[in-house]
Amino acid sequence: MLPSPAALLLDFGGVLAEAARHDPAPPELVLRLYNLTDGTLSPGEINRALTAGFDAYAAWRDLDEPDELTHEEVWRRFVTPGWPLRAREAVRVNATRLSYDWTWRPTWALRPGIPEALRAARAAGLPMAVVSNTLCGAAHRDFLAGAGVGGLFAAQIYSDEAGVRKPNPEMIWYATRALGVSTEDCWFVGDSYRRDVVCARRAETAAAIVMRSRRTATEDDGEHAVPDVTVDDGFGLRDLLPF
Repeated sequence: MLPSPAALLLDFGGVLAEAARHDPAPPELVLRLYNLTDGTLSPGEINRALTAGFDAYAAWRDLDEPDELTHEEVWRRFVTPGWPLRAREAVRVNATRLSYDWTWRPTWALRPGIPEALRAARAAGLPMAVVSNTLCGAAHRDFLAGAGVGGLFAAQIYSDEAGVRKPNPEMIWYATRALGVSTEDCWFVGDSYRRDVVCARRAETAAAIVMRSRRTATEDDGEHAVPDVTVDDGFGLRDLLPF
C-alpha cells in the first residue's frame, strides 16, 4: 500500500503524452531555417545538420548528470557548428522560437487513461504539477492546454525554464514549493528509471511510480533505483489513487 499523496507530480513524455516517432528534420523547420539564413545553406545541408544535431542532443541528454543548456547553447553546440557566422547569428537570435518548433510533435496525444486519472485527482482535491525535462516547455504547455487538461495543473516545471534537469532533485523541489506541499508526501510518476525514479529517490518523495513507455523498455531497472509501483497507463495510475 502506498501512502496517501498530498500532491501528484507527473512527467510529460511517456506519462501524460506520447507521440509517434518523429522526423528530426521536419520539412517545415528545414524551410524556416533556409529562409532565416537567407539560403546560406542548402536544404540538404540543413536537413543533415538537424538530423545529426538531434542524435547528438539525444546522446547528451542520456549523460548521467547533464547541466541544462539554454536554447542558444543547444543550437550552437549541436546544430550549427561550422555554419557561416551570419547563419549562426540568425539562429541564435531566433533560438527560442526554433526550439519550440523542434520540440513540437504534431502526433502528440494524451496517453490512455490520463484524462480520467487527472480528473479523478482533481475531483479529490489533489494538487498536480508537471515535472519534465525538455528543450522547450512552452510547447508542452501549449499541447496540454489544447488537449483540455492544462488547467488541471497548479504548476508546470520544465527544465529549460528551471535551469536544471532530472535527476537533479531540484526539479521536484521547484514543483513542491510551487504547490506548497511537503515533498515527502508526494507521488512522482515518470517513465524512466535512470532519470525519474532516481530523481524521486533523491528528492525523497513518498512514492516513485513508473508508467511503462517505449523509453522504459530501453532501460535496465537493475542499474538504477527500483520504483514502488509500475503501471501500464493512466488507468493504472487512476486505480492507485486512494480516493
